[in-house]
Amino acid sequence: MLTATSLSCIRGERRLFAGLDLAVGPGEWLHVQGENGAGKTSLLRILCSLSPPAEGEIRWRGELIKVLAEDYRREMMFLGHHGAVKEELTPLENLTLAAQLDGTVLDEVDALKALARFGLRGREDLAVRFLSAGQKRRVLLARLAVRKAALWILDEPFTALDVKAVDMLSSLIEEHITGGGMAILTSHQSMPLPNGKVLKI
Repeated sequence: MLTATSLSCIRGERRLFAGLDLAVGPGEWLHVQGENGAGKTSLLRILCSLSPPAEGEIRWRGELIKVLAEDYRREMMFLGHHGAVKEELTPLENLTLAAQLDGTVLDEVDALKALARFGLRGREDLAVRFLSAGQKRRVLLARLAVRKAALWILDEPFTALDVKAVDMLSSLIEEHITGGGMAILTSHQSMPLPNGKVLKI
């Protein structure tokens, strides 16, 4: 379980939020909502241990994430709103490189299945620079199908996706949650998934 207690965030001289509490356990997901500039992305970066909170603490399985460090990051998958892929590499090479950076070995068959699931069959060996914006986003999201992480933290994961890709990703997130995984995400779209919680900031 991920818990956060009395979190506050300050950017420049502006306090984005304060006294924020949240908890997400196995089989649950949290939909973070708020106006533009309210601090949704800042909150996700804090939960990922990419930025420190001004106040408060975050615990993973009861331990402080700042103490767990890499042990926490191995169990967590973060995809940012502006997540990038390497343009000169192919979709297959991008997935393989991402796995190496995560310290894991990715079977090529599994990688190809993930890319096919996101509609990239036949483009596995094409340099990413030749893909559309939506297809590039699909390459990034295919990491979710191959990375074994208990907690997914996703910032606007449906950006630049067509209706079919939105359905694909929604199905993948639902499989993750029903399998005992956890997810925290921001999205302007409604999410018909089980055990959802809403956090408004």
